[in-house]
Amino acid sequence: MNKRYFNTTGPCYSRDHYMMDVFERGGNAMLELVEQGHYFVLHAARQTGKTTHLLELMDKINADGKFYALYCSLENMQGVVDPDKAIPAIVKKIKHELRIQQLPDGFAEEADYQDSLNVLKTALNSYCQTLGKPLVIFFDEADCLSNGTLISFLRQLRDGFILRSRFPFVHSIALVGMRNLRDYKSLIRPDSATVGSSSPFNIVKESYNLRNFSQVEVAELYAQHTAETGQIFEPEAVDFIFVQTQGQPWLVNAIACQCVEKITRYDYSIPITKELAEQAIQDIVLARGTHFDSLMERLKEPRVRNIIVPLIRGDEVIDRVTDDYLYTRDLGLIRENNGKTEPANPIYAELIIRTLNCGVQDSMQATHQDYLLPRYLKAGKIDINFLIRDFQEYWRENSEIWTDRYRTHFYEYDEAAPHLVMQAFLQRVINSGGQLIREMALGRKRADLCIVYDGQKYPIEIKILRNDKTISDGLAQTLEYMEKCGSDAGWLIIFDRSVEKSWDEKIYIKEENMNGKKITVAGC
Repeated sequence: MNKRYFNTTGPCYSRDHYMMDVFERGGNAMLELVEQGHYFVLHAARQTGKTTHLLELMDKINADGKFYALYCSLENMQGVVDPDKAIPAIVKKIKHELRIQQLPDGFAEEADYQDSLNVLKTALNSYCQTLGKPLVIFFDEADCLSNGTLISFLRQLRDGFILRSRFPFVHSIALVGMRNLRDYKSLIRPDSATVGSSSPFNIVKESYNLRNFSQVEVAELYAQHTAETGQIFEPEAVDFIFVQTQGQPWLVNAIACQCVEKITRYDYSIPITKELAEQAIQDIVLARGTHFDSLMERLKEPRVRNIIVPLIRGDEVIDRVTDDYLYTRDLGLIRENNGKTEPANPIYAELIIRTLNCGVQDSMQATHQDYLLPRYLKAGKIDINFLIRDFQEYWRENSEIWTDRYRTHFYEYDEAAPHLVMQAFLQRVINSGGQLIREMALGRKRADLCIVYDGQKYPIEIKILRNDKTISDGLAQTLEYMEKCGSDAGWLIIFDRSVEKSWDEKIYIKEENMNGKKITVAGC
C-alpha cells in the first residue's frame, strides 16, 4: 500500500499526504509580511488549508533561524466570554505551546494572572526581552474569541505593537480563522459595531484570503498519486471534479480519497473515470461527514439566512458590501462568478437544498411512498404534467404545514418554502432514477431546475407571483432556459401566495406557445 494518501482530516504533512506547495499558494506573501514585522489576518473557509499553511510557515521560519515562530490555537477559548478567565488561560496556553514546541523557556514566569487587562501584554513584553531574536506568533482559530475576551486580547496586542520600538514585543502576529477582521466586531456584542476609539484593528497590515485550488493545481495534486502508484485520473474526471468542487481543497481530497480507498479499494490498475468521480460525490454527499455538517449548521444563522433565502429564490442582486453578504462569502458558502452570486460550488448547492428540505423528504417517504419515478413514466419519458398535478395536490394539502414548519422549525426559511418543497418533491421522485440539476444565482428573478432522465431534459422554472408581468417575464425566462437545455418543451411553475384567493383560483394548468415551442404554465 502506498505510504502517502489524500488527507481529509486535520493539517497536511508532505511526508504523509499528497499536498500542494503552500508557498506557491500564498505562503511566500505571508513570509514577506512576517519579514517586514507586520500584523496580519489570514482567513478562509473551513478545511481549506489554513493550519497546514501555518505549520509549514512556522517550520520554515524556525529552520531559517532569523526568528522564533510559535503556533498557538485558541480553539479551546470558544465560549469563554469573561476576560478574567480567558486571558490568563490564553497566557497559559502560550506557555504550554512554547514548551512543547521547544522554544526558549522564561515566558510568564512572574505573570500576575489577577491583572487580566495587562497580563498578556506584560508576559509577551518580558519574554521578548529575554530572546536573542524576534518572536513570531500565529494565533489559529482567533475568531473563537468573543465579547470581552476578544476586546482585551486585541487591545493588549495593540498596546504592545504601538510601543514595541521602546519595549520589546512580538515582531509579527497572524490572526487566523474563518472570518475576516471586519467580522470580529460581531463577536463582541450583537448591538455593537465598534470596540471603541482605541480599536486594535488599525494595526493590521493586510487581510489575506486563502484561495481554493486552481484547475491546474487539482491536476497536479492527482498527478502526485499517479506518479507514486501508477493509478491514472483521467483528464475528463479531473475536469469534472474541478467543476463540481471549484477547487475547494477538502472536497478535492475527499473525492479522490473515496475513489482510491473505497471504490477501487487500492487497485491502482483501475483508472479514476468521470463515472467513478460522480459515484464518489454521491457517496460523500449522502454520508454527510463533519465537514458538511459544520458548514450546513451555518444555515441557522440569521446573517447567512439573509443571503441564502434570496439565492434559492433567485431574487434581485443583494448589495455585495453588506456584512451579511461578506460574512457568508467568507464562510465559503457563496462565490461571485461572472458578475453573478451563486453557491460556492455545485456540491454545496446540492447540500444546501438537501439540508433545508430533508424534513419534507422524510415526511414524503413515510406518507407518500408512491411518489416515485415509475409512477410518472410513459413510453420511456417522464409525464411532467402528471407529476405537476400530483405536486399541486400535495401543495394544496400541505403548504400551510410546511410554511409554518420552515418558519418555526427549519431555521426560518418560510420565504423560500415553495421553492424548497417543490425541490423536495422532485428529488423524492427522481431518487429512483434520473437527475435533478439546480441552478441558483442572485438576480435571475426565478429558480432554474432541470430533470434529466434517459438523455431527455425537462427544464422547469419556478417564480413567485408578484404582479401582472410575472407570467410574461416567466415565459420569456423559461424559453431562454429551454434553449440553454436544448429542449423544445418547458414548464413554468407560478406560486401565488396571496391569502385572498381561493385554491381553485390558484391551481391551474395551461399551455402557451413561445416562438413555436410549448411551455406549460402551472399555478400553485
